[in-house]
Amino acid sequence: MKVERKQSVVLVPFLLQGHLTPMLQLGSILHSQGFSVIVAHTQHNAPNYSNHPEFVFHSMDDGLKGMDMSFPGLKSIYRMNESCKAPLRNYLVRMMEEEEEGDQLACIIYDNVMFFVDDVATQLKLPSIVLRTFSAACMHSMVTIFQQPEKYFPFEDSQLLDPLPELHPLRFKDVPIHVINNTVPEPVLDFYKRINDIGSSVATIWNTMQDLENSMLLRLQKHYKVPFFPIGPFPKMVPLASLTSILEEDNSCIEWLDRQTPNSVLYVSLGSLVRIDEKELIETAWGLANSEQPFLWVIRPGSVSGFQCAEALPDGYEEMVGERGRIVKWAPQKQVLAHPAIAGFFTHCGWNSTLESICEQVPMICRPSLADQLVNARYLSQIYKVGFELEVMERTVIEKTIRKLMLSEEGKDVKKRVIDMKQNIVAAMQIDGTSHKNLKDLVDFISALPSRLPPATPVVGAIMSSNHTPSKCIIESRS
Repeated sequence: MKVERKQSVVLVPFLLQGHLTPMLQLGSILHSQGFSVIVAHTQHNAPNYSNHPEFVFHSMDDGLKGMDMSFPGLKSIYRMNESCKAPLRNYLVRMMEEEEEGDQLACIIYDNVMFFVDDVATQLKLPSIVLRTFSAACMHSMVTIFQQPEKYFPFEDSQLLDPLPELHPLRFKDVPIHVINNTVPEPVLDFYKRINDIGSSVATIWNTMQDLENSMLLRLQKHYKVPFFPIGPFPKMVPLASLTSILEEDNSCIEWLDRQTPNSVLYVSLGSLVRIDEKELIETAWGLANSEQPFLWVIRPGSVSGFQCAEALPDGYEEMVGERGRIVKWAPQKQVLAHPAIAGFFTHCGWNSTLESICEQVPMICRPSLADQLVNARYLSQIYKVGFELEVMERTVIEKTIRKLMLSEEGKDVKKRVIDMKQNIVAAMQIDGTSHKNLKDLVDFISALPSRLPPATPVVGAIMSSNHTPSKCIIESRS
């Protein structure tokens, strides 16, 4: 499974934590298979080089200086895609000019939000591969919607709880696309078309498991017609603990967890991007307090509109909950979820958090906010049945949902199901498992890529006629 000759892969991550983490994890996976890994990243949210001494890093001028990046919008994303084009192209040209005999730049692997990479790869005739950092279910919903957008938009407020056509179990309120007045503005439509399009890329890597999303992957593969490599879950496939956090982690919360009873603590974190208002913070605070369950709560700086951190909490709140509650600005999430004291995860349902929770067999309370979180929450609660969806942010509802997860028979059933899911993941990672096989196929696929694509050969045709046809990269649907 190791690469025999010296081959390099260039990774181009998107700058948000939820995108940067899986790309760096993928880098660790590929490095363990013998590839040299170069990470070409934006200046904003640059990764910590000291956490990955095995990688080569290259910083690109992203054009974002002076822009408000607390919640990146379309303007900043388009500017970044335009600004990074020349720096990446110049860097790759220099790399190719300096290649020594026996070395080879095998391919560029890029996050689908960094769509400018396709132009650069096409100009330089370099093979490129797209990394999808979210679930196949989310991707399938976007592809389905954009094949016939008029079928879904605009919609009425009265339709919010109605099922989305052809997309069970999703409802109109679960659309993973930014809508304004129940329709999609043209700039937003253009953006989603760009991130759905794989351009001239020769394959797609997925941070998911074939055993979990096989039917969705097969449908998407028929649409894209390139090899798929579902080699997830990345959190478990990385050979060593991969430190990827941009924010500083408060490790003192582990000492607090050590003092708690096994299987007793609710971990609460809405991720690195979600913002809530003061009302939701207060309702969550009283829901946690009134549930009488121990909790570890992450309140990220800037995550509460109008406040820096936890100062929006009711006066005397931390003193009132005492040792039963611990509030931190950021936590080492993988370590927290793996701790024996953790019994549940109150989560925004980002795909990284979802996979990490399942990998540690922790059931969830689902409080999604935007994009793929909405799809993930719906699948977790309705299809996989490993979580309870929280649709009303009111203290009595929050309290009852926490108690249901932590104390009820229904909560025990959810826990059993997530344990079963974890066992399937473990099986996929074994030598004969699907994720292990797909990783071997990916290594073989990258190793066999031509160092420069012939100018007259259509990319898809070249790959589809190779030995790595989609049917070999992902097994046929099982009976």
